[in-house]
Amino acid sequence: MLYKKINIELIVVAVEAEAVIGELDGALDMLEKTHSVFGGGIETAAFEHSGMGKRSALAHTMIAGETVAIALRRAPQNVAAALRAVI
Repeated sequence: MLYKKINIELIVVAVEAEAVIGELDGALDMLEKTHSVFGGGIETAAFEHSGMGKRSALAHTMIAGETVAIALRRAPQNVAAALRAVI
């Protein structure tokens, strides 16, 4: 039988961590009632946020899409200006 390991990483504010862990434990218990789940556990590690936000691939893609949309809106004006300059 083929199995897959699923890893999930969550970052939460330290004061909310215990509540989140409690809810995750409950959700895993409910999941075990309907699916075969083997092993696993919840690990925690404290760290300090550097203050710099990293963008996800989705965020980069959305920003690129906005840039393309702006360029496409400006394209007719730029073509018209270039045509006037040639004529």
